[in-house]
Amino acid sequence: MTGFGRAEGVVKDRKVTVEIRSLNSKQLDLLLKLPSMMKEREQELRQSLSERIVRGKAEVFIMAESLHAAKRTSFDAELVKAYHDELSAIKRQVAPESNADVFALVLRLPDVASTSTDRLDDAEWSGVMALMRAALDSFDRFRCDEGARLAAELGQRVQGIGQLLDAVDAMDGERAVRTRERLSGKLAELRLEIDQSRFEQELIYYLEKLDITEEKVRLRGHCGYFAETLGADEQQGRKLGFIGQEMGREINTIGSKSNDAGMQRLVVRMKDELEKVKEQVLNVL
Repeated sequence: MTGFGRAEGVVKDRKVTVEIRSLNSKQLDLLLKLPSMMKEREQELRQSLSERIVRGKAEVFIMAESLHAAKRTSFDAELVKAYHDELSAIKRQVAPESNADVFALVLRLPDVASTSTDRLDDAEWSGVMALMRAALDSFDRFRCDEGARLAAELGQRVQGIGQLLDAVDAMDGERAVRTRERLSGKLAELRLEIDQSRFEQELIYYLEKLDITEEKVRLRGHCGYFAETLGADEQQGRKLGFIGQEMGREINTIGSKSNDAGMQRLVVRMKDELEKVKEQVLNVL
């Protein structure tokens, strides 16, 4: 969801600059900073932007700079004169010795000055929106480049989890033998006479509780589904996050059932890779 786009151009007698920036966010968090003349168009603009940006903490700035000096404030000369005459007469009657600046007081009175407010007509707004679309196109290109880099990294990390799973699978084949030898050794140390048939039954029950065949199959399926989803055209960020959660469940179960130091080291490495995957998935639409 990280992105940046910028466009600028001349609309009528103004230089208009549009900038769009975004960072990660679970939802769309859109902040608009517009010139006062464009405030009435904010809702229309917000709707248009939400359809293109979709997700992320986004900031959109529109700056408008006039290319020509223009008189914005006008004074009512007749009203100024009337106020000045009246206040001067009052001053002479009430406080002739006062040094008050009557003219400065007049300029602060209501309705003496009026400031014109700029308004954008439809043609000017169309020009602004054309620049907005250009900025959004630049923003999308930035996101696509970022997405291609993320897709490559995510694919490599999930592939790495698959390779670690292969190593776990290879060790799992020898785990039953190692478990049998370990239990037999413990019993030998205790110098106990045992019923070999009962020992075999208990061993089978014990190994069944530690069996991770289903977890390995599901984890391998999740890895494949992750890679398949990563290659889809539509927005898949949330789905990738859900698949990552399922991968984590299977890895955790393999770790709790492994009962083997070598396999647990591999599980820790899988967890490390998965955490990096989850961090990067937050940046995917």
